[in-house]
Amino acid sequence: MVDGDDVARAARRIRRRIHKAMDEAAFRPKTVRGATYYRSLRVPSEDVSFVARRFPRRTEALDGPDFVLVHGIGVSSRSYGPTAAELSKHGTVHLIDLPGYGNSPRPGHDVDIAEHAAAVGWFIREARLTDPVVVGHSMGTQVVAQLAATEPGLIGKLVLIAPVVWPDARSFWRAVRLLAVDGLREPPIVTVLAMNDYLFRAGVPYMIEQMPHLIGNRMEDVLGDVTVPTLVIGGDADPIVPLEWAQEVADTVQHGRFVSVDGAHVAMFTDARRIATLITDFANE
Repeated sequence: MVDGDDVARAARRIRRRIHKAMDEAAFRPKTVRGATYYRSLRVPSEDVSFVARRFPRRTEALDGPDFVLVHGIGVSSRSYGPTAAELSKHGTVHLIDLPGYGNSPRPGHDVDIAEHAAAVGWFIREARLTDPVVVGHSMGTQVVAQLAATEPGLIGKLVLIAPVVWPDARSFWRAVRLLAVDGLREPPIVTVLAMNDYLFRAGVPYMIEQMPHLIGNRMEDVLGDVTVPTLVIGGDADPIVPLEWAQEVADTVQHGRFVSVDGAHVAMFTDARRIATLITDFANE
């Protein structure tokens, strides 16, 4: 007869080996298209790791700022691809795959917004960045707002693109429906990349586990504690984040400013040059 405890112990051993193999594969330094490489970084927590990509400064931007880009739920740093390329003309770009997303290994426990924020904060300290411009998109805005509220000394300026969650969308099925509507408004390439990340990288089960953290997070509860200069960007065709809510977010921050752009929820992919210009102009003020 098979002992249940033995089976559980064996399953844990297998899971640890899988996580170790994933770590080794994900954290091995790589050259990507000659300009981008993965850095080996581990958050000092029991079983949370993540991957960060770096676009080195181009020669004409040796004195430019550091940009730290944090993606939204289900997707990965790939959602910033075109904007990252534009920003690399002006500074060094660091793209983070949050724990469990993109190329980052799946954590062994549930990771909430605060722990994602701690991971980003750890990265900034470990990379020894000084006054970086920290950019969040969608759920990433919750992560970076949490970080700015709790560790303001780590951030020079803050950019929130399509900040969530609009109070009227704080239910699972409402959020899913709005995501589906947005998919119809995005260019096909954006939908393809997102679905690839949802299904084959983060995975639907992990995304479902993360949804309560996104929906339950009340960004407005921490925005009053954000003291760094903040730029809020909203797309005029975004069904997930109405312009009125984005404006309210900017008004709640102590030093906030709101700008609307053409596009839906993933405006930094569909209008990369405009978004990059807004961010770099803001960084250089």
